[in-house]
Formats: sequence, structure tokens, C-alpha cells
Amino acid sequence: MDRSRRKFMAQTLALGCSAAASPLVTPVTFASVPTDNRLVVIVLRGAMDALDVVAPVGDPMLAKYRPNLSKTKHLDLDGFFGLHPELGELMPMWKAGEMGFVQAVSTPYRDKRSHFDGQDLLEAGVVEVSSDVRDSGWMNRMLDLIPEAKKDTAFSVGRENMLLLRGAFPTTSWAPEGRVDLSPQAQLLLDKIYSKDPLFAQAGRTAMTLAAELNTAQMAMSEDDDAGMNDMVNQMKEAANAQKAGGLAAFAAARLKEDTRFATFSIGGWDTHQRQQRSIRNASRELQSALLTLKAELGSIWDKTCVLCMTEFGRTVRENGSQGTDHGTGGAMILAGGAVKGRKVYGKWPGLDEADLYARRDLMPTADLRQYAGWAVHDLFGLAKADLERDVFPNLDLGDNPKFIR
Repeated sequence: MDRSRRKFMAQTLALGCSAAASPLVTPVTFASVPTDNRLVVIVLRGAMDALDVVAPVGDPMLAKYRPNLSKTKHLDLDGFFGLHPELGELMPMWKAGEMGFVQAVSTPYRDKRSHFDGQDLLEAGVVEVSSDVRDSGWMNRMLDLIPEAKKDTAFSVGRENMLLLRGAFPTTSWAPEGRVDLSPQAQLLLDKIYSKDPLFAQAGRTAMTLAAELNTAQMAMSEDDDAGMNDMVNQMKEAANAQKAGGLAAFAAARLKEDTRFATFSIGGWDTHQRQQRSIRNASRELQSALLTLKAELGSIWDKTCVLCMTEFGRTVRENGSQGTDHGTGGAMILAGGAVKGRKVYGKWPGLDEADLYARRDLMPTADLRQYAGWAVHDLFGLAKADLERDVFPNLDLGDNPKFIR
């Protein structure tokens, strides 16, 4: 490929791949309120495996159900639970009391185990999927109860706001532009989806061809002295890095150091049906990067911050024949921040005896994760319990305060 061809390719594909990537870009959404406390909600898309991330290594049934996955060398947390080693850089956060977990929690969603419906219920904060469930997120309804809350000055590029902040209260969002690397499996899936529609089939093939050619152009760039080309590639690399969880967290931290008091973004890759020991690695590293970045970038504001990491449901207790796990029910939440009373695994552990499992296959939920989200909002921002039960999480009994906020 000659220099003029590479220059044309980079300049053209910088726009073409950005447009093709925008539906897949994860937005960061913000809102500001007159208080010093901060709340960050990270949605872990794909159903994080609670029994691997914060493994009950002290339960003798774990090795029976998971003869391969239980061989992972988890890092001791409290003598019973262990942290996945790919999150090992978070251990200082745990030891400092700035990180905790909640085991055996879920939304009210049961049995159908659809990622889309599960995530909608998680973000909407309601009991059932309905025609209007996508109209309002629980964080948006919460903002409506805070006096003097106002729209932040952030802006939106790419995908629409996350459902968490969708609703009547005005909020804004930001998303980086850049290319998306598709795995071979993802390309095959897109080919299958697009094949039934000639228009989308052509568009899909074009987007993937552009992405492949862009990679070729970028690889050749190291041999090219053209300053304009190098600038273009550097801009693309910066955009790609911004799409990663650490980049999203850095941008969120910058806003949280100003007027913003709420931020939310998502981290995908938790759907670990096959070879879980490998497939959970990237998602764990992205999550670790996000939390470490938030702590580093927020500085003293970290002490006033609570981070809630939530997933749509858990995974099966038994590993499958592909050394992975399938869609389950009970899961876990990850708590972080200086405002959190960490170094503790909250919640009631149900045990892994078969009679104690949900439908004899899944971790039994012993609490509604909305209760923990509700008490975080109550303790951080002073909202009344009755208002939270009526307007933010309709038909939910918040129960007793678990007191995980300092």
C-alpha cells in the first residue's frame, strides 16, 4: 500500500469506522446535584459470575460443582470468600476498607434469564418487564426528588443515555468515538444477523472490511514518516483508549471533580459460557482499571464517593461441559469508594447444598439488590425511605439498613 493510499485510507476510515462503531460505544452519563457526596453506578453487562469473582472458597460444595473453575487461586478476603486473581490489584483497596461485596443478591427477575430484559429491570428498578419499562430509570426518578438538582453541562456523542438516567428529569451524556475491534465470533454472529436483510448485509460487510483495512493501514503506519498520517493514527488510538473502562472512568472522575454528583457507565464481557478462566480475564481487568482510575483521579473526593457495580443476574452454580457457566439467578454486587464501609462481604449466604439452590441450579437470592442501591442513596443524599419505596423503587420494601455507607 503506497503512502497516498494509506493517507486516504486513514482519513476516510477515521470517519467511516467511527460511524460504524457508534452503536456499540458505551456512554458515560452524568448529573449534578448540590451535595458533596458522589455516586457512581457501573453496570456489568453479561451476568458476572458471583461465585468466581468473589468465590465462596470456604463452602465445600464449590469444588464439587466446579471441578475445573474451583482450581483458580483466589485471594483470601475473610477466610471464607476469595477474590478472583485478575482483580488482585484491588486488594489494597479491600485492606484499606474501601471495597466490599454483597453476595446472593438479584433483581426480581426470574427464570427467563434474558440479558436484555434483565438489564432493563436492573436499570429501571422495577419488578416486571412491561411496555413502559424503558421510559424511566431509577436514577432519573431519584434525581427528581433532590431539591435544586439541575442538568449537568456534559454532552452526548454516539449512543443514547443509559436507561438508568432516562426519564423526565433532564440529564446529558458523553461517549467517545473510535473503532471497535470485533472478535471472529462476533463477526460470524453479525454475518448471520445481517444475512436476512440485503441492505444491512452490505452495510455490515462494508463496516467489517473498513475495520480490517484500517488495522492494515495502522500496522503500516510505523513505516511511514508522514506526520499527518501519524497524527491521524494517534488520534484514533486515543479514541480507542477512551472507549476502554479506564478511559471512561477518567472522564467520569473529571466531571465528578466539578459539578457532577452522579455518573454511570457499563463494562461488558461477563457472559462466560465457555472457557471461563480465560473469558473472564478481560472483563475483570477492565473493571479493575475503572476502579483504580476512579480512586487515582478523584483524589480527596474518593473519600466522598460510593461506587456500586451491578449485574443483571448471576450464573449457574455448576460449570458446564465447556468449562464455563450459564445464565443463573443470584449474583453479587461490588462496592467501592472511601464512603463505603469495606473489608466486608455483606448479605446472607444461602449455602450451596442442592436443596438450598434456586431451582436446584442457581445461587439462591437472599436480598434484592435494589435494597442496597436504595440505602446507598438514602445515606449519601438524605432521601426519605418512604420516597424511595414509592417513587424510585416502586413496590419495594427497603427493609433494614445494611449500613455499608460511612
